Amino acid sequence: MKKHLAITALAVTLGLGSIAVPVQKETKVSAATVSTQNNNQAVQAKADQLIQTAKGLIGKATYSNTVYKPTYPYKFSCASFMMYIFEKNGVDLATYNEDYMVKQGTYVPRSQLQKGDLVFFKSKKTGTDPDHVGMYIGNNKIIHMADPQQNIVISDMSSKPYYTDSYYSARRVLPTLLPSNPATKGDNIVQLAYNLKDKVTMGNINDEKSLKFTSLGLVNYIYKKYGVTLKTTSVKDLMKNGTTVSKSSLKKGDLVFFNSVSGSSTPSTFAIYAGDSRLIIPSSTGVTSRVMFVDFYTQHYLTAKRVF
Repeated sequence: MKKHLAITALAVTLGLGSIAVPVQKETKVSAATVSTQNNNQAVQAKADQLIQTAKGLIGKATYSNTVYKPTYPYKFSCASFMMYIFEKNGVDLATYNEDYMVKQGTYVPRSQLQKGDLVFFKSKKTGTDPDHVGMYIGNNKIIHMADPQQNIVISDMSSKPYYTDSYYSARRVLPTLLPSNPATKGDNIVQLAYNLKDKVTMGNINDEKSLKFTSLGLVNYIYKKYGVTLKTTSVKDLMKNGTTVSKSSLKKGDLVFFNSVSGSSTPSTFAIYAGDSRLIIPSSTGVTSRVMFVDFYTQHYLTAKRVF
């Protein structure tokens, strides 16, 4: 169920649609990658961090399907609760919609759930998308923002018929959303973009010392740090760099371009591909992260370029 949340405390409205996007100044955010080199120990450690953060919010947050408040007293929906605890621990889901989250990571059968997996439910008889999400914490239990009466609770998935009758799917986002080891150039570029996300001032000038950038200036600065020189006089010129890659073959660090008018070959917006269908989008108003499943990015996708 797509939600349009009213953001309090920290708020920004992203152009390209009427979607409110929370901007949080939290821990450095890890880039998405599927890597067999992320060992079980690292995954377990991250899952334990997520669970600790989630449990620490019990009794401190109330349910809201319309307001997202990432400061005490907290207000979350089921999905924005997941987004918050992941981002607090350096992992960017880039969405507060469970119907987008269910497309991230990899599918996992219910019989093989592990700590940190996202578990989805669908109780409504209409539509095809899940309408609830929680996080598996082991021993057949999930922690979730349940409803306005219960708020954040830990539930045994055998305790009520709901957890069987309404069970929808589960996705494993760890290690998918953890960085490679060792890091690739794409990892480093995306990590730097995330690290700069809440440090830069976006506008119409470029001043590296004060971290003030235009959108093109920022992408040039990030890639130059890792030995990649780009033509950045305009978005159209930026699109001339590198070699074209298909949407299905995107890798971290690729540049993705979008038009403002469907069918147009002229790019108006670009993003750094962050892996697992996520985008880091610089604009004059700031740097945001989104998922490519959002209608605008699906309908206005133009091309992608690999520049290293």
